[in-house]
Amino acid sequence: MIKEREHGGGQDPKMSITDILSAEDIAAALQECQDPDTFEPQKFFQTSGLSKMSASQVKDIFRFIDNDQSGYLDGDELKYFLQKFQSDARELTESETKSLMDAADNDGDGKIGADEFQEMVHS
Repeated sequence: MIKEREHGGGQDPKMSITDILSAEDIAAALQECQDPDTFEPQKFFQTSGLSKMSASQVKDIFRFIDNDQSGYLDGDELKYFLQKFQSDARELTESETKSLMDAADNDGDGKIGADEFQEMVHS
């Protein structure tokens, strides 16, 4: 219970990303960046509807992306960022992964925390 409270109420294990974002918006966002080196974070956040979500909803999405539930996203997790939205989506290229990290890693520690992710989505 304590762990759930730390994370703002916990997350229902049966919950999916489409409980927060519409499947149609996700599909449209993935369509825009289906080719390698066409992923633009802000455009993706706009099209998927993520940028219109509340800070707590964005942090719920962050928890979906945080595979190991460490509280941080590292380069390996970012590589599979799109696949968290749709399992058959492509991996991000090395340059896209680096751009995404650079866009959000405000403190330069090589990983993205939930607050940094939320700031990037809403910037």
